[in-house]
Amino acid sequence: MSDTLAAPATAPAAVNPRSRVILASLVGTTIEFYDFYVYATAAVLVFPHLFFPAGNDTTALLASFAVFGAAMVARPLGAIFFGHLGDRRGRKVTLVGALLTMGIATFLIGALPTFPMVGWLAPALLVVLRLAQGFALGGEWSGAALVATENAPPGKRAIFGTFPQLGAPLGFIIANGLFLIIAAVLPSEDPSRPSDAFLSWGWRVPFLFSAVMVIVGLWVRLNLVESTAFEKTVKAGKVKSLPLASVFRTHGRQVVLGTFYMLATYVLFYLMTTFSLSYGRASGAAALPGLGYDYTSFVLMMIFGVVFFGIFTMASGPWADRHGRRATLIGVTLAIVVFGLLWVPMLSAGFVGVMAWLVIGFSLMGMTFGPMGALLPELFPANVRYTGSGIAYNVSSILGAAVAPFIAVALWSYGGGSPFWVGIYLSAMALITLVALLLGSETKDIDIEA
Repeated sequence: MSDTLAAPATAPAAVNPRSRVILASLVGTTIEFYDFYVYATAAVLVFPHLFFPAGNDTTALLASFAVFGAAMVARPLGAIFFGHLGDRRGRKVTLVGALLTMGIATFLIGALPTFPMVGWLAPALLVVLRLAQGFALGGEWSGAALVATENAPPGKRAIFGTFPQLGAPLGFIIANGLFLIIAAVLPSEDPSRPSDAFLSWGWRVPFLFSAVMVIVGLWVRLNLVESTAFEKTVKAGKVKSLPLASVFRTHGRQVVLGTFYMLATYVLFYLMTTFSLSYGRASGAAALPGLGYDYTSFVLMMIFGVVFFGIFTMASGPWADRHGRRATLIGVTLAIVVFGLLWVPMLSAGFVGVMAWLVIGFSLMGMTFGPMGALLPELFPANVRYTGSGIAYNVSSILGAAVAPFIAVALWSYGGGSPFWVGIYLSAMALITLVALLLGSETKDIDIEA
Protein backbone atom coordinates (compact mmCIF):
# COMPACT_ATOMS: atom_id res chain seq x y z
CA MET A 1 0.00 0.00 0.00
CA SER A 2 2.74 2.46 0.93
CA ASP A 3 4.56 1.82 -2.35
CA THR A 4 1.36 2.56 -4.29
CA LEU A 5 0.77 5.80 -2.41
CA ALA A 6 4.34 6.97 -2.89
CA ALA A 7 4.36 6.51 -6.67
CA PRO A 8 2.51 9.72 -7.61
CA ALA A 9 4.93 11.80 -5.52
CA THR A 10 7.92 10.52 -7.49
CA ALA A 11 6.33 10.78 -10.93
CA PRO A 12 7.76 13.65 -12.99
CA ALA A 13 5.56 16.71 -13.26
CA ALA A 14 3.95 17.32 -16.63
CA VAL A 15 5.73 19.97 -18.63
CA ASN A 16 4.89 21.88 -21.78
CA PRO A 17 7.01 20.93 -24.80
CA ARG A 18 8.85 23.93 -26.20
CA SER A 19 6.96 23.70 -29.48
CA ARG A 20 3.64 23.86 -27.60
CA VAL A 21 4.81 26.84 -25.54
CA ILE A 22 5.84 28.74 -28.65
CA LEU A 23 2.63 27.90 -30.52
CA ALA A 24 0.32 28.65 -27.58
CA SER A 25 1.93 32.02 -26.87
CA LEU A 26 2.07 32.93 -30.57
CA VAL A 27 -1.33 31.78 -31.83
CA GLY A 28 -3.35 33.53 -29.14
CA THR A 29 -1.71 36.93 -29.53
CA THR A 30 -1.87 36.59 -33.31
CA ILE A 31 -5.63 36.13 -33.05
CA GLU A 32 -6.00 38.92 -30.53
CA PHE A 33 -3.98 41.37 -32.61
CA TYR A 34 -5.77 40.23 -35.76
CA ASP A 35 -9.05 41.20 -34.10
CA PHE A 36 -7.65 44.56 -33.03
CA TYR A 37 -6.20 45.34 -36.47
CA VAL A 38 -9.45 44.38 -38.15
CA TYR A 39 -11.13 47.00 -36.00
CA ALA A 40 -8.34 49.55 -36.58
CA THR A 41 -8.62 49.18 -40.36
CA ALA A 42 -12.41 49.40 -40.25
CA ALA A 43 -12.12 52.49 -38.02
CA VAL A 44 -10.40 54.26 -40.93
CA LEU A 45 -12.20 52.73 -43.93
CA VAL A 46 -15.71 51.85 -42.81
CA PHE A 47 -16.96 53.09 -39.46
CA PRO A 48 -16.82 56.85 -40.25
CA HIS A 49 -19.21 56.12 -43.16
CA LEU A 50 -21.53 53.61 -41.47
CA PHE A 51 -21.69 54.21 -37.72
CA PHE A 52 -21.82 58.00 -37.41
CA PRO A 53 -24.02 60.73 -38.93
CA ALA A 54 -23.08 61.94 -42.42
CA GLY A 55 -21.59 65.42 -42.64
CA ASN A 56 -18.11 66.39 -41.51
CA ASP A 57 -15.61 63.69 -42.54
CA THR A 58 -12.97 64.82 -40.03
CA THR A 59 -15.47 64.71 -37.16
CA ALA A 60 -16.58 61.22 -38.17
CA LEU A 61 -12.96 60.03 -38.33
CA LEU A 62 -12.22 61.49 -34.88
CA ALA A 63 -15.37 59.86 -33.49
CA SER A 64 -14.30 56.53 -34.96
CA PHE A 65 -10.84 56.89 -33.40
CA ALA A 66 -12.47 57.82 -30.08
CA VAL A 67 -14.34 54.50 -30.09
CA PHE A 68 -11.08 52.80 -31.06
CA GLY A 69 -9.43 54.41 -28.03
CA ALA A 70 -12.29 53.43 -25.70
CA ALA A 71 -11.03 49.85 -25.75
CA MET A 72 -7.76 50.98 -24.20
CA VAL A 73 -9.68 52.30 -21.20
CA ALA A 74 -11.17 48.82 -20.70
CA ARG A 75 -7.83 47.08 -20.93
CA PRO A 76 -6.64 47.84 -17.35
CA LEU A 77 -9.98 46.50 -16.08
CA GLY A 78 -9.37 43.33 -18.06
CA ALA A 79 -5.86 43.16 -16.68
CA ILE A 80 -7.22 43.32 -13.13
CA PHE A 81 -9.96 40.75 -13.74
CA PHE A 82 -7.92 38.23 -15.70
CA GLY A 83 -4.82 38.96 -13.64
CA HIS A 84 -6.75 38.01 -10.50
CA LEU A 85 -7.83 34.74 -12.12
CA GLY A 86 -4.38 34.07 -13.54
CA ASP A 87 -2.58 34.57 -10.23
CA ARG A 88 -5.16 32.57 -8.27
CA ARG A 89 -6.50 29.90 -10.66
CA GLY A 90 -3.68 29.53 -13.17
CA ARG A 91 -2.55 30.77 -16.54
CA LYS A 92 -4.31 28.17 -18.74
CA VAL A 93 -7.96 28.71 -17.83
CA THR A 94 -7.48 32.48 -17.83
CA LEU A 95 -5.99 32.52 -21.33
CA VAL A 96 -8.90 30.45 -22.65
CA GLY A 97 -11.40 32.90 -21.13
CA ALA A 98 -9.64 35.95 -22.60
CA LEU A 99 -9.50 34.41 -26.06
CA LEU A 100 -13.20 33.49 -26.01
CA THR A 101 -14.19 36.99 -24.89
CA MET A 102 -12.23 38.64 -27.67
CA GLY A 103 -13.48 36.22 -30.33
CA ILE A 104 -17.15 36.59 -29.44
CA ALA A 105 -16.94 40.40 -29.33
CA THR A 106 -15.19 40.57 -32.71
CA PHE A 107 -17.70 38.21 -34.34
CA LEU A 108 -20.62 40.27 -33.03
CA ILE A 109 -19.13 43.50 -34.43
CA GLY A 110 -19.37 41.85 -37.83
CA ALA A 111 -23.12 41.38 -37.29
CA LEU A 112 -23.95 44.91 -36.04
CA PRO A 113 -26.63 47.11 -37.64
CA THR A 114 -25.38 50.46 -38.97
CA PHE A 115 -26.40 54.07 -38.25
CA PRO A 116 -28.85 54.29 -41.19
CA MET A 117 -30.58 51.17 -39.80
CA VAL A 118 -30.94 51.92 -36.09
CA GLY A 119 -29.56 55.43 -35.52
CA TRP A 120 -27.50 56.09 -32.41
CA LEU A 121 -27.99 52.53 -31.19
CA ALA A 122 -25.40 51.47 -33.78
CA PRO A 123 -22.42 53.43 -32.35
CA ALA A 124 -23.61 52.58 -28.81
CA LEU A 125 -23.42 48.83 -29.56
CA LEU A 126 -20.08 49.36 -31.29
CA VAL A 127 -18.70 51.00 -28.15
CA VAL A 128 -19.93 48.13 -25.96
CA LEU A 129 -18.30 45.48 -28.13
CA ARG A 130 -15.16 47.55 -28.50
CA LEU A 131 -14.93 47.75 -24.72
CA ALA A 132 -15.29 43.95 -24.60
CA GLN A 133 -12.39 43.64 -27.05
CA GLY A 134 -10.23 45.85 -24.86
CA PHE A 135 -11.28 43.99 -21.72
CA ALA A 136 -10.20 40.69 -23.30
CA LEU A 137 -6.87 41.99 -24.62
CA GLY A 138 -6.17 43.30 -21.12
CA GLY A 139 -5.91 39.68 -19.97
CA GLU A 140 -4.49 38.12 -23.11
CA TRP A 141 -1.06 39.67 -23.46
CA SER A 142 0.26 39.13 -19.95
CA GLY A 143 -0.95 35.53 -19.90
CA ALA A 144 0.71 34.76 -23.22
CA ALA A 145 3.93 36.44 -22.07
CA LEU A 146 3.90 34.38 -18.87
CA VAL A 147 3.36 31.14 -20.77
CA ALA A 148 6.41 31.98 -22.88
CA THR A 149 8.77 33.27 -20.18
CA GLU A 150 7.83 30.89 -17.34
CA ASN A 151 8.43 27.92 -19.63
CA ALA A 152 11.61 29.27 -21.27
CA PRO A 153 14.97 27.47 -20.98
CA PRO A 154 17.59 29.20 -18.81
CA GLY A 155 19.14 32.23 -20.47
CA LYS A 156 16.53 32.35 -23.24
CA ARG A 157 13.60 34.18 -21.66
CA ALA A 158 13.86 37.19 -23.96
CA ILE A 159 13.97 34.91 -27.01
CA PHE A 160 10.87 33.02 -25.87
CA GLY A 161 9.25 36.30 -24.83
CA THR A 162 9.38 37.52 -28.42
CA PHE A 163 6.93 34.84 -29.61
CA PRO A 164 3.81 36.44 -28.12
CA GLN A 165 5.13 39.77 -29.44
CA LEU A 166 5.39 38.28 -32.92
CA GLY A 167 1.60 37.97 -32.89
CA ALA A 168 1.38 41.72 -33.53
CA PRO A 169 3.02 41.77 -36.99
CA LEU A 170 1.44 38.46 -37.96
CA GLY A 171 -2.01 39.68 -36.92
CA PHE A 172 -1.48 42.87 -38.90
CA ILE A 173 -0.50 41.01 -42.06
CA ILE A 174 -3.42 38.55 -41.84
CA ALA A 175 -6.02 41.23 -41.06
CA ASN A 176 -4.90 43.71 -43.69
CA GLY A 177 -4.23 40.98 -46.23
CA LEU A 178 -7.83 39.82 -45.86
CA PHE A 179 -9.11 43.39 -46.25
CA LEU A 180 -6.99 43.76 -49.39
CA ILE A 181 -8.46 40.60 -50.90
CA ILE A 182 -12.00 41.78 -50.18
CA ALA A 183 -11.26 45.24 -51.58
CA ALA A 184 -9.88 43.59 -54.75
CA VAL A 185 -12.99 41.43 -55.12
CA LEU A 186 -15.25 44.44 -54.45
CA PRO A 187 -13.33 47.28 -56.16
CA SER A 188 -14.27 50.94 -55.86
CA GLU A 189 -14.22 53.52 -58.66
CA ASP A 190 -13.44 56.22 -56.06
CA PRO A 191 -9.99 55.57 -54.48
CA SER A 192 -10.88 57.76 -51.48
CA ARG A 193 -13.91 55.63 -50.54
CA PRO A 194 -14.65 51.87 -50.41
CA SER A 195 -17.17 50.47 -52.87
CA ASP A 196 -20.86 50.24 -52.01
CA ALA A 197 -20.62 46.45 -51.81
CA PHE A 198 -17.65 46.73 -49.46
CA LEU A 199 -19.58 49.12 -47.23
CA SER A 200 -22.72 46.98 -47.45
CA TRP A 201 -21.32 43.58 -46.48
CA GLY A 202 -17.67 43.11 -47.46
CA TRP A 203 -16.27 44.76 -44.32
CA ARG A 204 -18.09 42.21 -42.16
CA VAL A 205 -16.16 39.20 -43.49
CA PRO A 206 -12.89 39.78 -41.53
CA PHE A 207 -14.85 40.15 -38.28
CA LEU A 208 -16.88 36.98 -38.86
CA PHE A 209 -13.76 35.08 -39.95
CA SER A 210 -12.27 35.55 -36.48
CA ALA A 211 -14.49 32.70 -35.25
CA VAL A 212 -12.41 30.22 -37.26
CA MET A 213 -9.16 31.54 -35.81
CA VAL A 214 -10.49 31.41 -32.25
CA ILE A 215 -11.36 27.72 -32.61
CA VAL A 216 -7.76 27.00 -33.62
CA GLY A 217 -6.42 29.04 -30.70
CA LEU A 218 -8.65 27.28 -28.19
CA TRP A 219 -7.52 23.87 -29.38
CA VAL A 220 -3.88 24.81 -28.82
CA ARG A 221 -4.38 26.38 -25.41
CA LEU A 222 -6.56 23.63 -23.99
CA ASN A 223 -3.58 21.29 -24.39
CA LEU A 224 -1.32 23.38 -22.14
CA VAL A 225 -0.30 22.42 -18.60
CA GLU A 226 0.44 24.96 -15.89
CA SER A 227 3.93 26.44 -15.61
CA THR A 228 6.37 25.28 -12.94
CA ALA A 229 6.48 28.80 -11.53
CA PHE A 230 2.75 28.83 -10.82
CA GLU A 231 2.74 25.26 -9.49
CA LYS A 232 5.56 26.13 -7.06
CA THR A 233 3.61 29.18 -5.89
CA VAL A 234 0.58 26.98 -5.15
CA LYS A 235 2.62 24.31 -3.35
CA ALA A 236 4.42 26.92 -1.26
CA GLY A 237 1.10 28.46 -0.20
CA LYS A 238 2.09 31.85 -1.64
CA VAL A 239 -1.05 32.44 -3.70
CA LYS A 240 -2.47 35.86 -2.79
CA SER A 241 -6.17 36.25 -2.05
CA LEU A 242 -6.06 39.76 -3.53
CA PRO A 243 -3.19 39.99 -6.03
CA LEU A 244 -4.14 43.55 -6.99
CA ALA A 245 -3.74 44.84 -3.44
CA SER A 246 -0.44 42.99 -3.07
CA VAL A 247 0.93 44.45 -6.31
CA PHE A 248 0.32 48.05 -5.28
CA ARG A 249 1.36 47.49 -1.67
CA THR A 250 4.71 45.86 -2.40
CA HIS A 251 5.49 46.51 -6.09
CA GLY A 252 4.02 49.92 -6.85
CA ARG A 253 7.32 51.26 -8.17
CA GLN A 254 7.59 48.40 -10.65
CA VAL A 255 4.05 49.07 -11.88
CA VAL A 256 4.89 52.72 -12.53
CA LEU A 257 8.20 51.95 -14.21
CA GLY A 258 6.67 49.19 -16.35
CA THR A 259 3.90 51.54 -17.45
CA PHE A 260 6.36 54.14 -18.71
CA TYR A 261 8.69 51.50 -20.19
CA MET A 262 5.83 50.75 -22.59
CA LEU A 263 4.81 54.33 -23.36
CA ALA A 264 7.02 54.98 -26.40
CA THR A 265 6.27 51.49 -27.72
CA TYR A 266 2.52 52.10 -27.64
CA VAL A 267 2.69 55.56 -29.21
CA LEU A 268 4.95 54.35 -32.02
CA PHE A 269 2.82 51.24 -32.50
CA TYR A 270 -0.44 53.07 -33.09
CA LEU A 271 1.07 55.94 -35.06
CA MET A 272 2.63 53.48 -37.50
CA THR A 273 -0.44 51.24 -37.84
CA THR A 274 -3.53 53.44 -37.42
CA PHE A 275 -2.60 57.09 -37.96
CA SER A 276 -0.35 56.22 -40.89
CA LEU A 277 -3.24 54.58 -42.74
CA SER A 278 -5.24 57.81 -42.52
CA TYR A 279 -2.28 60.03 -43.41
CA GLY A 280 -1.13 57.81 -46.24
CA ARG A 281 -4.55 57.71 -47.91
CA ALA A 282 -5.56 61.38 -47.50
CA SER A 283 -5.28 63.34 -50.74
CA GLY A 284 -3.47 66.63 -50.99
CA ALA A 285 -6.80 68.38 -51.58
CA ALA A 286 -8.52 66.92 -48.49
CA ALA A 287 -9.45 68.93 -45.40
CA LEU A 288 -6.45 67.23 -43.78
CA PRO A 289 -3.97 66.74 -46.64
CA GLY A 290 -1.78 63.65 -46.66
CA LEU A 291 0.28 61.50 -48.99
CA GLY A 292 -2.55 60.70 -51.40
CA TYR A 293 -1.92 56.97 -51.96
CA ASP A 294 -4.83 54.69 -52.80
CA TYR A 295 -5.82 52.16 -50.14
CA THR A 296 -4.36 49.06 -51.82
CA SER A 297 -1.00 50.65 -52.60
CA PHE A 298 -0.47 52.07 -49.14
CA VAL A 299 -1.52 48.93 -47.29
CA LEU A 300 0.91 46.91 -49.41
CA MET A 301 3.60 49.42 -48.47
CA MET A 302 2.66 49.02 -44.81
CA ILE A 303 2.73 45.23 -45.03
CA PHE A 304 6.25 45.46 -46.46
CA GLY A 305 7.21 47.58 -43.44
CA VAL A 306 5.52 45.16 -41.04
CA VAL A 307 7.73 42.35 -42.33
CA PHE A 308 10.61 44.29 -40.77
CA PHE A 309 8.52 44.62 -37.60
CA GLY A 310 8.47 40.82 -37.37
CA ILE A 311 12.14 40.39 -38.27
CA PHE A 312 13.37 42.87 -35.67
CA THR A 313 10.96 41.55 -33.04
CA MET A 314 12.71 38.19 -33.33
CA ALA A 315 16.16 39.78 -33.55
CA SER A 316 15.56 41.71 -30.33
CA GLY A 317 15.30 38.52 -28.24
CA PRO A 318 18.87 37.21 -28.64
CA TRP A 319 20.18 40.77 -28.32
CA ALA A 320 18.28 41.37 -25.05
CA ASP A 321 19.37 37.99 -23.64
CA ARG A 322 23.00 38.80 -24.41
CA HIS A 323 23.19 42.51 -23.55
CA GLY A 324 20.27 42.93 -21.17
CA ARG A 325 16.74 44.29 -21.56
CA ARG A 326 17.51 47.74 -20.17
CA ALA A 327 20.59 48.46 -22.30
CA THR A 328 18.78 47.27 -25.44
CA LEU A 329 15.75 49.44 -24.81
CA ILE A 330 17.76 52.55 -23.89
CA GLY A 331 19.48 52.41 -27.28
CA VAL A 332 16.25 51.75 -29.18
CA THR A 333 14.38 54.51 -27.34
CA LEU A 334 17.08 57.05 -28.23
CA ALA A 335 16.67 55.98 -31.86
CA ILE A 336 12.88 56.55 -31.60
CA VAL A 337 13.53 60.10 -30.34
CA VAL A 338 15.63 60.79 -33.44
CA PHE A 339 13.11 59.08 -35.71
CA GLY A 340 10.32 61.39 -34.52
CA LEU A 341 12.41 64.43 -35.42
CA LEU A 342 12.92 63.16 -38.98
CA TRP A 343 9.28 62.65 -39.99
CA VAL A 344 8.97 65.73 -42.21
CA PRO A 345 12.15 65.25 -44.28
CA MET A 346 11.43 61.55 -44.74
CA LEU A 347 7.75 61.97 -45.67
CA SER A 348 8.65 64.82 -48.04
CA ALA A 349 11.10 62.70 -50.04
CA GLY A 350 8.58 60.91 -52.25
CA PHE A 351 8.05 57.15 -52.46
CA VAL A 352 11.57 56.26 -51.33
CA GLY A 353 11.29 58.52 -48.28
CA VAL A 354 7.87 57.10 -47.34
CA MET A 355 9.13 53.54 -47.66
CA ALA A 356 12.19 54.39 -45.54
CA TRP A 357 9.85 55.92 -42.95
CA LEU A 358 7.72 52.76 -42.83
CA VAL A 359 10.69 50.37 -42.72
CA ILE A 360 12.57 52.33 -40.03
CA GLY A 361 9.45 52.93 -37.94
CA PHE A 362 8.39 49.28 -37.98
CA SER A 363 11.97 48.06 -37.39
CA LEU A 364 12.20 50.26 -34.29
CA MET A 365 8.80 48.94 -33.28
CA GLY A 366 10.11 45.38 -33.37
CA MET A 367 13.22 46.27 -31.36
CA THR A 368 11.25 48.05 -28.64
CA PHE A 369 8.27 45.67 -28.51
CA GLY A 370 10.18 42.37 -28.55
CA PRO A 371 12.00 42.64 -25.17
CA MET A 372 8.80 43.68 -23.36
CA GLY A 373 7.58 40.07 -23.41
CA ALA A 374 10.34 39.21 -20.93
CA LEU A 375 10.95 42.54 -19.20
CA LEU A 376 7.48 43.24 -17.79
CA PRO A 377 6.93 39.74 -16.32
CA GLU A 378 10.43 39.86 -14.80
CA LEU A 379 9.48 42.94 -12.77
CA PHE A 380 7.15 40.88 -10.53
CA PRO A 381 7.28 37.67 -8.45
CA ALA A 382 5.29 34.64 -9.63
CA ASN A 383 2.37 35.11 -7.21
CA VAL A 384 1.43 38.55 -8.60
CA ARG A 385 3.11 38.38 -12.01
CA TYR A 386 -0.04 38.07 -14.12
CA THR A 387 -1.67 41.03 -12.37
CA GLY A 388 1.43 43.24 -12.16
CA SER A 389 2.64 42.81 -15.73
CA GLY A 390 -0.90 43.11 -17.07
CA ILE A 391 -1.61 46.37 -15.25
CA ALA A 392 1.68 47.97 -16.36
CA TYR A 393 1.16 46.90 -19.96
CA ASN A 394 -2.46 48.02 -20.13
CA VAL A 395 -2.35 51.26 -18.12
CA SER A 396 0.31 52.28 -20.60
CA SER A 397 -2.24 51.57 -23.33
CA ILE A 398 -4.36 54.44 -21.99
CA LEU A 399 -1.45 56.87 -21.82
CA GLY A 400 -0.12 55.79 -25.21
CA ALA A 401 -2.41 53.84 -27.52
CA ALA A 402 -5.81 55.19 -26.41
CA VAL A 403 -4.95 58.78 -27.17
CA ALA A 404 -2.21 58.45 -29.81
CA PRO A 405 -4.46 58.31 -32.91
CA PHE A 406 -6.71 61.07 -31.55
CA ILE A 407 -3.81 63.35 -30.60
CA ALA A 408 -2.13 62.60 -33.92
CA VAL A 409 -5.19 63.73 -35.91
CA ALA A 410 -5.44 66.89 -33.79
CA LEU A 411 -1.74 67.68 -34.32
CA TRP A 412 -2.07 66.85 -38.00
CA SER A 413 -4.88 69.41 -38.19
CA TYR A 414 -2.94 71.94 -36.09
CA GLY A 415 0.01 71.63 -38.48
CA GLY A 416 -2.18 72.31 -41.49
CA GLY A 417 -1.61 68.80 -42.86
CA SER A 418 2.07 68.60 -41.92
CA PRO A 419 3.15 65.58 -39.78
CA PHE A 420 5.79 67.70 -38.00
CA TRP A 421 3.99 67.95 -34.66
CA VAL A 422 3.01 64.28 -34.77
CA GLY A 423 6.69 63.37 -34.98
CA ILE A 424 7.50 65.75 -32.13
CA TYR A 425 4.80 64.07 -30.05
CA LEU A 426 6.45 60.68 -30.63
CA SER A 427 9.88 62.04 -29.64
CA ALA A 428 8.47 63.58 -26.45
CA MET A 429 6.85 60.30 -25.39
CA ALA A 430 10.09 58.45 -26.11
CA LEU A 431 11.98 60.84 -23.82
CA ILE A 432 9.59 59.96 -20.99
CA THR A 433 10.26 56.27 -21.59
CA LEU A 434 13.99 56.97 -21.62
CA VAL A 435 13.79 58.56 -18.17
CA ALA A 436 11.92 55.50 -16.82
CA LEU A 437 14.54 53.14 -18.25
CA LEU A 438 17.35 55.17 -16.69
CA LEU A 439 15.58 54.95 -13.30
CA GLY A 440 15.03 51.19 -13.62
CA SER A 441 17.39 48.26 -13.25
CA GLU A 442 18.33 45.17 -15.25
CA THR A 443 16.11 42.07 -14.85
CA LYS A 444 17.60 39.38 -17.10
CA ASP A 445 19.22 37.43 -14.25
CA ILE A 446 16.25 37.24 -11.86
CA ASP A 447 14.80 33.86 -10.81
CA ILE A 448 11.55 33.56 -12.79
CA GLU A 449 10.21 30.86 -10.44
CA ALA A 450 10.59 32.97 -7.30
